[in-house]
Amino acid sequence: MSAVAVVMAVDVTDRDFLVHLFTIPLFTGVIGYITNWSGVVMLFQPLTFHGVRLPGLRLAYPLLPRRVQVIPAISDDGRFGWQGIVPSRVDKMASISVDKALAKVGSIADFYHQLEPDKVADHLVATASAEIDDVVDQIMEREHPQLWRDLPPGAKEALHARVHKELPTIVRRITDQIGEHIDQLIDAKLMVIRYFQAHPEKMNDMLREVGRRELRFMQNFGFYLGVPLGIVLVFVVEAFPYWWVLPVGGVIIGYVVNYLGITMIFEPVEPRGIGPFTFQGLFMKRQPEVSDVSARMIADDVINLENVGNELLYGPRCDRTYQMLESTLRPAVDKALGPAQGAVRVAIGTRRYDRIRDSVASEATDFAAAFSDEAFNRQQAERVRDFVATQMWRLPPAEVSELLRSAINQDEWLLFVRGAVLGFGAGLLHLAIFGV
Repeated sequence: MSAVAVVMAVDVTDRDFLVHLFTIPLFTGVIGYITNWSGVVMLFQPLTFHGVRLPGLRLAYPLLPRRVQVIPAISDDGRFGWQGIVPSRVDKMASISVDKALAKVGSIADFYHQLEPDKVADHLVATASAEIDDVVDQIMEREHPQLWRDLPPGAKEALHARVHKELPTIVRRITDQIGEHIDQLIDAKLMVIRYFQAHPEKMNDMLREVGRRELRFMQNFGFYLGVPLGIVLVFVVEAFPYWWVLPVGGVIIGYVVNYLGITMIFEPVEPRGIGPFTFQGLFMKRQPEVSDVSARMIADDVINLENVGNELLYGPRCDRTYQMLESTLRPAVDKALGPAQGAVRVAIGTRRYDRIRDSVASEATDFAAAFSDEAFNRQQAERVRDFVATQMWRLPPAEVSELLRSAINQDEWLLFVRGAVLGFGAGLLHLAIFGV
């Protein structure tokens, strides 16, 4: 008999058929929703690996293929459990976000320019002016306490006054030097990776916010597609009344619901017309909105003045920053001393004088707290936000897609398989309750 003949032969008044018609679509719809809802949860939670130790897994781990080792369900210490896909891939995703988005948006020099170095200099001067006298006193008392004690108060006040006078010029010269050599002082890619490794919850927040609508669609789509596929499965069960048909149908539906839900979010990348209809991935349709959200989170959390300052002073290239500070501040110290420079050099010796000049560079880092000023950070972030949003609007849709796609691309097959397993379990549960 043909499929049509089988369907036509179904007795729609039969009690078993009516039970199946009501319960099977309900099961497939609910399981479809639970599958996709739990899939979204598993993308982001937990932040760290949670699991139980399995005998022999620690010994077997090094022998497993690399593709298996990176599954966030096992750990190298022999535990079986789970870590959110996004937190487990945070370094890779941060690298992709730089390569696919930030690198196309602008260089670290472009971002530094948007932070307005002149205003940063003014802010640093305002912060340092209140403390600069104490810094001068600390340096002199540490390096040559006797000389500093013997200086008359008038001489100390004159030195303090000259330092205050030269401070704006010194700070402006430093911010100019940073801007000129920023590409050598900061590895932007490494900075972003290090930041997200230290704050995986920020990557979660960014992807949740960027893909908020798509993730909600993915959850609801499980129910909306699961119900009609369940109705089709009812007629398949009537045509082939074997116990294994329902579990197998559950496997297919669980897999298809996940696969289509993810595919519809990202495909097609470019608008594609089919007759009077135009189709495009849901995420792609929102590129302007996605750009605005991404720009806000990048400017507020990732490439802001505080993080740039921390990277300059404490990052892997901080030695270059200190060299730059020393070479910039040495002549500034000479100028601040003015006519007294020669006499001071003779009085304390060239070596100790040079040590005082170098101490200024290390003490200058005490003013890094100015980079953490929240109000000033918010003010400067506005320009970065506008800059990033404008640049991201111009990116090709495929590159914008990578921002969210990279979160699940490598491990999306796990979501498909998990959907199939849940579908199989739902089929067995239905059999246990209602029979064949």
